[in-house]
Amino acid sequence: MLNRVILMGRITQDLELRTTAGGQSVLTFNIAVDRNFVKQGEERQADFITCVAWRQQAEFISRYFSKGRLIALEGNLRSRTYEDKNGTKHYVTEVYVDQVSFTGERAQQGNDGGYQSRNEQPRYRNEAPAQETPAYREPDNKPISIGGLDDFEEILSDDGVPF
Repeated sequence: MLNRVILMGRITQDLELRTTAGGQSVLTFNIAVDRNFVKQGEERQADFITCVAWRQQAEFISRYFSKGRLIALEGNLRSRTYEDKNGTKHYVTEVYVDQVSFTGERAQQGNDGGYQSRNEQPRYRNEAPAQETPAYREPDNKPISIGGLDDFEEILSDDGVPF
């Protein structure tokens, strides 16, 4: 059996990290995922998907992501049911997050030292987004140093190489 979900979308609300009675961190949030097609003369449609992250994943997401920020995640689908106070049965399907990735979207450093996404609204119209190159920079906005050829050791013989 295979139950794997890979999504990329924008976080739709302010994130609120909670702690269970047992001391586990949990974060429930929604992401807006654009559909691949747009009918001519209509606005772009999006699906709003509920995601749940636990423990270190929850803490990581709440620390480095915020409302409006693009997020890529991997997880699995889980369904559950519950009854409300009126006895109405509700069915819920959620993505339980296993892995999270940054998307290469540039972030601006806020005055409080935290990172916030640019004030950019998600695109739901039939318009092409501006092309950007990923920002490979340290938090203090200095370019990341990738070593040159001097950082590699030359191997003169192939003794001990298994292939």
